[in-house]
Amino acid sequence: MKRKMEIIPAVDIKDGQCVGLFQGDYSQQTVFDNRATAVALIWLSKGARWLHIVDLDGAATGEPKNIAAIEEIVKVSGLRVEVGGGIRREDVAEELFSKGVHRVILGTSAIENPRLVEELCRRFGEAIIVALDVRDGKIATHGWLEDTFVDVLEFAREMVDIGVRRFIYTDIRRDGTLTEPNFDMTSRLVAETRVPIIASGGISRLEHLAKLKELAVEGAIIGKALYTGDIDLQEAITSFGSKE
Repeated sequence: MKRKMEIIPAVDIKDGQCVGLFQGDYSQQTVFDNRATAVALIWLSKGARWLHIVDLDGAATGEPKNIAAIEEIVKVSGLRVEVGGGIRREDVAEELFSKGVHRVILGTSAIENPRLVEELCRRFGEAIIVALDVRDGKIATHGWLEDTFVDVLEFAREMVDIGVRRFIYTDIRRDGTLTEPNFDMTSRLVAETRVPIIASGGISRLEHLAKLKELAVEGAIIGKALYTGDIDLQEAITSFGSKE
């Protein structure tokens, strides 16, 4: 039986609304829906099992700002939800898990506080994801607003060494552009980390999903292409996704 790939629709929340950014630029924002829960229900109706949520306000400020909206999505939709954006303390991760969130995504904190990552991985195992948000091969932090000199492959290996068992890889230059994913770096991460990789950024056609599946990624996060209609979620799940 062929291994399936999880197709994960993305909901980026800013001021309680479902929005999209171009290359992570907060000044280039499109509002897709005033109520994020309504969008989650649409993706549920099309067969989604998981939802990828980013609290954009939290990512920029370092403190989640849309927990109430996230909790509503979890309760109303029943979807398995992974959440990132401003999660930089242990108590914040604990609060999100208490609200029914299935996975917590650490980005900036993985760079600034690897001990926190190690402790959360010890406590919650594979429910902790580290986000590899990458611009030109280097990790970016603070909602993609700040660049570092940290090489993505070196950083990923260091994270595996302290217990990380899952990554989300996003090429920021391709995010929201409807171009294509960075297949080369995705392939290298799959080969070199030997842990599940979820691909994100630039996925805009079914052919992209076919190629990502060949690279043996665990999942693919689709954002803008769903909202523009370039990819039909139900078709993507039927063709490539996991179904119960």
